[in-house]
Amino acid sequence: MSSRRAAHRISGEDCAVTRRCGTNSSSSSTPASQRPADPAMTALDRPVVTGMVCAACDSVLPVSSNVLVCPHATPDDRHHVLHFVSEVAPFRPVDNDNPFVAYRRYLAVDAYGEAVGLPDDRRLAIINDLDTRVAAVCGTGFRKTPLTRSAGLSDRLGFTGHGGVWVKDETNNVAGSHKARHLFTEMVQLLMSEAAGTSRWNATSRPRLAIASCGNAAIAASTIARAVEWPIDVFVPPSASANVLEHLAALGATVTVCPRREADPAGDPCVFRFREAVAAGSVPFGVQGTENAWCRDGGRTIGWEITDVMDHRADRVFVQVGGGAFAACVGSSLKSAGVHPMLHAVQAAGCAPLERAWRRAIATGGVHNVGVRWSECMWPWEDEPRSLADGILDDETYDWIGVLDAMADTGGSPVVASEEHIVEAHRLARELTDINVSPTGSAGLAGILAIRDHIADDERVVVVFSGVMR
Repeated sequence: MSSRRAAHRISGEDCAVTRRCGTNSSSSSTPASQRPADPAMTALDRPVVTGMVCAACDSVLPVSSNVLVCPHATPDDRHHVLHFVSEVAPFRPVDNDNPFVAYRRYLAVDAYGEAVGLPDDRRLAIINDLDTRVAAVCGTGFRKTPLTRSAGLSDRLGFTGHGGVWVKDETNNVAGSHKARHLFTEMVQLLMSEAAGTSRWNATSRPRLAIASCGNAAIAASTIARAVEWPIDVFVPPSASANVLEHLAALGATVTVCPRREADPAGDPCVFRFREAVAAGSVPFGVQGTENAWCRDGGRTIGWEITDVMDHRADRVFVQVGGGAFAACVGSSLKSAGVHPMLHAVQAAGCAPLERAWRRAIATGGVHNVGVRWSECMWPWEDEPRSLADGILDDETYDWIGVLDAMADTGGSPVVASEEHIVEAHRLARELTDINVSPTGSAGLAGILAIRDHIADDERVVVVFSGVMR
């Protein structure tokens, strides 16, 4: 496989770690040895995230920064996104079924909590308490989700016994999808800020949370908000399903339906109304890294769970892409764990701004260091997005830079799946597995169908069934 892959490049995001073994080297200008030490912790138990860097303007921030977006982002210039920077460290997760405990050392929120003065036991208590509260709302807390080889899919798609399709099932996760992973670390960061006294409010004077979403992200955000009794506004499109609206009402969310206004520019009206709420004082609580960088922290637990099961044995990972945080997190977490399967970002033919950005990046100087070419490469999809996989129809891939980096670093590429492949993937998923997955959740499988002729029969490929059928 290595002959087909691009050379690994150490970049600003999640510098690669040494797999299962120690090292004293560091790619960060602020190594752990120079940070204030907690005498109760050993070197191997310290957080590894050292800061953040903007992928567009190269601004560097210490990990103690209580910020959600790049300081240079403005209402007129939103083309900024913060990526986490980690020092080189061994990948040695704790033996715990809660991913936010097992991989706590690699999470930016743990490094943030340490940097603002919270001791180790207090940081762990905040995570465990929030998890308990979430479980009280939806019946389950965060637990590692299964990743197993699907004999049915592997045989139907013509893989050998050595190869095949491995499916990671997120449908029984908190709120029925992977989305809550992203939002959990956003809430942990807010709670740690309150505990350390670094937020502009306290537990009795909290501003409202806000999210723009048409489904799973809104339900996940409302679930976590309900767990801590934090009021939340959800901005949804007119096409939002009655089922989703009922879920949101039951969780106590305030819902605003957002039809397009005559004065709206190209883009998502829900995002425009969400940004107006944030400008008025609400806290962004969604799954776009451009609006809240901490969403790109918890989503990485998926890639670390894949690494725990597959180690170096995965050849390709297919991830469905809407706003892009999911794929960006998977890519950066695999890289930070020192494994490099080819990453394929899958979009529907009815809305594929990421694949267009990939082609534009190649034409304008290459797929690395694209932040300075944001306007040249990424803009909203002009046509009305359409697909059965309606959860990946974001007309703009907000976290596109991290996805392009991950694909380029691993020799991967974007895949545009036809609507026929989207429909067939969902049919096969329901027929050949016992997973109650939605068409959006099975869209990564459509990517395999689209390029199956280019995948060797003995390759091991991973897909994530990311959301439940509601």
